[in-house]
Amino acid sequence: MTERTAVSRMPIAPDGRLLFGGDYNPEQWPEEVWADDVRLMKEAGVNSVTVGVFSWAKLEPRPGAREFGWLDRLMDLLHAHGVGVVLATPTASPPPWLGRLHPETLPRDENGQTVWWGSRQQFAHSSSAYRRYAAAITEDLAKRYGNHPALRMWHINNEYCTFDYGTESARAFRDWLRAKYDTLDALNEAWGTAFWSQHVETWQDVIPPRRAQYMRNPTQVLDFRRFTSDALMECYVAERDIVRRHSPAHVPVTTNFMPFWTGQDAWAWAEEEDVVSVDAYPDPRDPLGGQYNAMIADMTRSQARGPWMLMEQAAGPVNWRGANHPKPPGLNRLWSLQAVARGADAVCYFQWRQSRQGAEKFHSGMLSHAGEEGRTFAEVRRIGAELTGLGAAAGAQVPADIAVLHDWHSWWAGGQEGRPSSHVAYEEVVRAWHRALWEAHLTADFAHPGHDLSAYKMVVVPQLYLLSDAAVENLVAYVDGGGTLVSGFFTGVADPDDRVRPGGMDARLRQLFGIRTVHEWWPLEPQETVRCGEFGGTLWSEELAAADGAEVVAAYRGGELDGFPAVLRRGRAWYLSTLPEPPALRALLADAAAGAGVRPPLSGLPAGVEAVRRGELLFLLHHGRGEVTVALPDGAAYRDLLTGEEHTGSVPLGRFGVAVLGPVSKVARGSGAA
Repeated sequence: MTERTAVSRMPIAPDGRLLFGGDYNPEQWPEEVWADDVRLMKEAGVNSVTVGVFSWAKLEPRPGAREFGWLDRLMDLLHAHGVGVVLATPTASPPPWLGRLHPETLPRDENGQTVWWGSRQQFAHSSSAYRRYAAAITEDLAKRYGNHPALRMWHINNEYCTFDYGTESARAFRDWLRAKYDTLDALNEAWGTAFWSQHVETWQDVIPPRRAQYMRNPTQVLDFRRFTSDALMECYVAERDIVRRHSPAHVPVTTNFMPFWTGQDAWAWAEEEDVVSVDAYPDPRDPLGGQYNAMIADMTRSQARGPWMLMEQAAGPVNWRGANHPKPPGLNRLWSLQAVARGADAVCYFQWRQSRQGAEKFHSGMLSHAGEEGRTFAEVRRIGAELTGLGAAAGAQVPADIAVLHDWHSWWAGGQEGRPSSHVAYEEVVRAWHRALWEAHLTADFAHPGHDLSAYKMVVVPQLYLLSDAAVENLVAYVDGGGTLVSGFFTGVADPDDRVRPGGMDARLRQLFGIRTVHEWWPLEPQETVRCGEFGGTLWSEELAAADGAEVVAAYRGGELDGFPAVLRRGRAWYLSTLPEPPALRALLADAAAGAGVRPPLSGLPAGVEAVRRGELLFLLHHGRGEVTVALPDGAAYRDLLTGEEHTGSVPLGRFGVAVLGPVSKVARGSGAA
């Protein structure tokens, strides 16, 4: 991936109102309930709902049948009450009759077993029959509602996550490989098929990486990951193009990402969306749930290059953890406003009314089983009212001087079988580095290693096992241009074919970081640590020889690596050969950031308080349960858009408290609360 070309993003909140609402599934209820729904939606400040996500069987109960009457009445009702509609194509969950009549539309797992209907997402992405039926229902839906006055946005499918190892997928995989490699000689070279007698003589020898006797060819597995992301994106693009043909140019199209999901190259997917949206479900019992929420927001904002949409979150408990805990009072509000602070122009939920039947009847809704008298709905009403006063945030950017590099292809390659350690989970390493920045109050974007990085004062690489030549040259040029680069362990080891670089690390990176030789990788057991000067290292260590001119910032103490460098620095390039314990990683990154001229939005923040700037607004978010006071810059006067109160000198925050501060002289422009 190279530098991104310009993409014209459509505004999520064109009228200056943040969107607020959630998935609405009225087909689960008698129509007499709908009037009560719209009454309560207005009471809660809901101005947008997503409709039709799982309605295929309702819309097409038999092949070719169309039952749009109920949806006509619903769309008209919502429009009459001022509620906009994000209309979904229903193609994530085909009706049972499709699998019965066309078993080839059902995916096969890597063991060759059929994935049957009875849940959702039971579609084979490369099935011609599935694509034909999906296009037909999408076409008719778009023709009927493309110009409906309630339509605000199109939502294609839902949480694309299907893997398929079946016959049609195998055919499509071969076509994809032909387009990439052209010849079998090139494929054999890329896949290293000389190993274990895997040379393929004809294209018919090429199959998906199904269950095998032992470890499978890693480049075959990597390419199948790439193919699957592309095949699913073909499904998305086909439906997107259909709805665009039948809708006004100002109606955007999206599909919802799952947070930090391994199955899609979301850098590529985001370029095909008008609005980038995500579903985020931090665990309310996780003491770092707020950091995880911030990480997902930062990643989604970076994919969007600006405002983004929180398509789903939970108003209370989910139903898929071992123990599904509700959100304690105030946490839903805190995390919702945190999303706005980090660039969201829409705050939505799964779902509006909690289901009484089906697999998700214990997944919370904005209107829970307790009804309108319940605590959940009371909090939803408060959030809806407060969002109406945050029009000044709509469309505003979140400034960041730091980029965290992330690449799905590197994740796919680095997480396979046969690696030095099965204990290294890429997503946990990335989260650890983002946590260090978050706790140091340093706002960060995410970026692909091939993107233009020149706008950032500091770039961090938690771990990128696989790097292309172009990406390596990009990092070298970034440092040569005056940027500060901080890299984690086991980076630059392999090329895009998952071929280990000579010397165990790209020579250009070794020179950049001041590494003469990578002797050995020394992975650690889950509870094992190594001493590195004054701090402890976890998860990984490396036997490195420093090059002349490199500064050994910290050395290993004791054990087999005693005296070897743990942290190296050459000029503005740092290399960490272990994962420092959280306080140490935070201190290292804060030190590097300070040297690069990066400063937090506020200094002296109390523990647990997050400060984020969005446009002219300063968001203060308290992730603790006690009372704290945040000192404000001397001589500055702010008004809290949530309360209308004016603050100079300091602002108090209670349990899960939030303040959204704007300059007194400017805050009246877009603030309903002021």
